[in-house]
Amino acid sequence: METRQEAAAGTIGCLAAVLGALAGIAAWLPYGRKGLFGGFEGETDPAVLWLGLPVMALGGIATALAVFAVVRGRWLGALGLVAAAAGLAAFGYAFDVLAGPQALEDCGSPC
Repeated sequence: METRQEAAAGTIGCLAAVLGALAGIAAWLPYGRKGLFGGFEGETDPAVLWLGLPVMALGGIATALAVFAVVRGRWLGALGLVAAAAGLAAFGYAFDVLAGPQALEDCGSPC
């Protein structure tokens, strides 16, 4: 049978995950807005939505749960969550999931 302390820790962990997801989405919003609505002549980049949003939300969840694990003294779990967040960051950089439409980038002097 579960004790109240374990139940409270589980509830706080769930709240940390939700707050982490919200923080990830909040960090994604400026890029998502530019990628979906800010292109030249209606140009959009759907990868910002299909790749960027999940990467940022999952990264926020992994980071928040890693902090929660460190606070609880669960170092091995925290290490795994940090590795997951690093893997998500590597995926994001490799596929440039937060890049806006090509027209928003500086194209040099001919423009």
